[in-house]
Amino acid sequence: MATLMPLQAPDIRSAKRLVVKIGSALLVDGEGLRRQWLSALALDVAEARTRGTQVILVSSGSIALGRRVLHLPPGPLALEQSQAAAAVGQIRLARAYEEVLAPHGITTAQVLVTLEDTEDRRRYLNSRATMETLLGLGTVPIVNENDTVATDEIRFGDNDRLAAQIAVTVGADQLVLLSDVDGFYSANPKEDPTAQRFDLVETITPALEAMAGDPVSGLSKGGMKTKIMAAKTAVAGGCAMAITEGSAMRPLKALEQGAARTWFVAQGDPQAARKRWINAMKPRGTIRVDAGAVQALQAGKSLLPAGVVAVEGNFGRGDPVEIAGPMGEVLGRGLTRYTAVEAVQIAGHRSAEIVAILGYSGRAALIHRDDMVI
Repeated sequence: MATLMPLQAPDIRSAKRLVVKIGSALLVDGEGLRRQWLSALALDVAEARTRGTQVILVSSGSIALGRRVLHLPPGPLALEQSQAAAAVGQIRLARAYEEVLAPHGITTAQVLVTLEDTEDRRRYLNSRATMETLLGLGTVPIVNENDTVATDEIRFGDNDRLAAQIAVTVGADQLVLLSDVDGFYSANPKEDPTAQRFDLVETITPALEAMAGDPVSGLSKGGMKTKIMAAKTAVAGGCAMAITEGSAMRPLKALEQGAARTWFVAQGDPQAARKRWINAMKPRGTIRVDAGAVQALQAGKSLLPAGVVAVEGNFGRGDPVEIAGPMGEVLGRGLTRYTAVEAVQIAGHRSAEIVAILGYSGRAALIHRDDMVI
């Protein structure tokens, strides 16, 4: 009789694509930027890349840095003060990452996004394409909330949810939240000495969600509530998520060596989760393709304009469409990179002709293979 193997916690050394979120309280203390800590984190990033892991850093800290430069008073800031502090601090934050990673031969890229960028399908495609290109070129993207325009993120939380959205957007298999606590507890451990840490969470239940407390740090705005929200997003997207204490030198190395943490187990893998998401959408139109395109799609290729014979419906860029064969048979679904009007114009043409037809250089594929289910 077969026996069930016990559930194993993920191993950060096996991550193919890793997203790491760094909170404000880890980067900035009463003296300013914790440069020695940041340099130690850079060692972790370099080591991860040596073993073949692509790394994305989602970093808070721009407001905390900027308020010091602007000599703003302690305590809550007015919205316009927060945005001004973010504008000043972001320059220094990006420079700091560049300076600590450059000695390892790592090129950094600054990416400023909002939650809206990852939730709107058109912006989502733009974000995904940019991040994929940056990773393909070997860079380490440094992602931050665009605090100068994203007012709701300044008022309601830190970058936990953004990190989870980024992880799902790029198909990461692991997300690590470096926090000021060493995991998820049954109660706030700084207030309740009987609180118990969960080492491994297989399912996020309503009872577990109810245990999430409020922020306890003076610099970070994110509490366990936002981390549980992030975990729900991540695991549903096929990405395992860890919460671990990050103030020690080389926090990722410590996690690798068994440091206290809570792992939230992913529901499947990122690719399967993405396919389910696309397949669940209601199509806004139909793209009919020729026999040659059918063969290409079944071989795992993207859909190029040259293989399109007809376009039906009224859809925008990023909308889900049905893909049909020559006889109208449904082959699958995908997210289109062009509007219905544009798709009609470029249908049957080679990708190299797009710029002459539309007047601008667009994407080579009408529907990229990563954005379709066949």
